[in-house]
Amino acid sequence: MTDTNTYINQLAQTRKDLEAFDPEAWNAFSALVQTTSKGGALPAKVKEIIMVALGVADHCQFCIAIHTKRAIEAGASRQEIMEGAMMAIAMGGGPSMAFMRYVVDACNEFGAE
Repeated sequence: MTDTNTYINQLAQTRKDLEAFDPEAWNAFSALVQTTSKGGALPAKVKEIIMVALGVADHCQFCIAIHTKRAIEAGASRQEIMEGAMMAIAMGGGPSMAFMRYVVDACNEFGAE
């Protein structure tokens, strides 16, 4: 089983390092993420599920960990997260299927029901 909290902790440290290195670039990136992630025509939980699928398609354990956690916090169920993430397999084939391991582990670790 993957320790998805480790990915979240590493990502938090990377954020601090990048923010210290170039605060202007970090703030611009952060504003973009916050703006595009908030609810609108698509609820925030749907956007987070999309981000999980994009993390699977791009083979990014960090993205899978943080966006699975945020999807759960936004009210997404395990079924919704898994179905959304499985969409990446249609586009990414076997490698994306293998990265579903991280989605399963994140759902388990963060208590998706």
